[in-house]
Amino acid sequence: MKIPNFSMSKTLSYRDAGVDIDAGDALVEAIKPFARRTLRPEVLTGIGGFGALVEVSKKYREPVLVAGTDGVGTKLKLAFALDRHDTIGIDLVAMSVNDILVQGAEPLFFLDYFVCERLDVRVATEVIKGIARGCEIAGCSLIGGETAEHPNAFPQNEYDLAGFAVGIVEKSRVIDGRAIRPGDSLLGLASSGAHSNGYSLIRRILEREKPDAALMDALMEPTRIYVKPVLALLESVPVKGLAHITGGGITGNVPRMLPDGTRAAIRKGSWPRPKLFDWLQQKGNVAEDEMHRVFNCGIGMVIAVAPEHADRAMAQLRGAGETVHPIGTVESGPPGEPEAVIG
Repeated sequence: MKIPNFSMSKTLSYRDAGVDIDAGDALVEAIKPFARRTLRPEVLTGIGGFGALVEVSKKYREPVLVAGTDGVGTKLKLAFALDRHDTIGIDLVAMSVNDILVQGAEPLFFLDYFVCERLDVRVATEVIKGIARGCEIAGCSLIGGETAEHPNAFPQNEYDLAGFAVGIVEKSRVIDGRAIRPGDSLLGLASSGAHSNGYSLIRRILEREKPDAALMDALMEPTRIYVKPVLALLESVPVKGLAHITGGGITGNVPRMLPDGTRAAIRKGSWPRPKLFDWLQQKGNVAEDEMHRVFNCGIGMVIAVAPEHADRAMAQLRGAGETVHPIGTVESGPPGEPEAVIG
């Protein structure tokens, strides 16, 4: 690497090196009101310290902590191209809180990591406002994070995001799928779009074809957060298993909740596939199996319940504003890795 020659008489600052401390301080002040709105009673400190303190609620006798981490992936590239940064933070929160939800955990808090080449306070504020909004939807606290400028070591006018959530569940109520049996019903909760998965393939398709404004809006629709309606369901219906349909699509994620010797028999056409996925398949000439392996195809969460509880579960979820479909059943399968069969 070629190092510039500086006169020994020149006084250098961190800003000369590409890091604007004042901009970072301005960002912290800008986001504090949004973070404050997310705080739960368990949080003992606000944003600004070296660490955040959170106590465990006394309502848990045997509390188990559940942690998850994720990013947004190359959906960010669309955000850059469209200069739309207000919902990408919701995606970031959703990917982690939906993951820990499947084990029955109530999300307690979330932290984010935002890295860029040079800090744009306007853009970063929009992103973190979205993160705070995602935390509000999930009912968890945004207790802190990290903002980093990496001058000359990161693409200009871009940023990357990562985050993690920590939740809590009573040990006796952990959902691990071991109670699932052949004959159990599989219920699918509708997604809000492609969520945050498959965007490398989506971007390749966009190189061939340009969607209309409505489809582009659908591609930027933030990931649906299922926390509150599913936690409420757990209080009234014995849920046996949950699968977040994330990277790996339907066929890759449903088997993750199934015990050995079972498989998911999913009925093709048992839910209306959003036209976004039809457009992607047609314009990208994507095989049907590949669609189910990459995308959620309109189902963002799958719930396993005993057949006698299926109607009550669907009625409650619909009453909470969710769109839910009976999409299949659990069957006996050969020994070895569980699988999902769509047919």
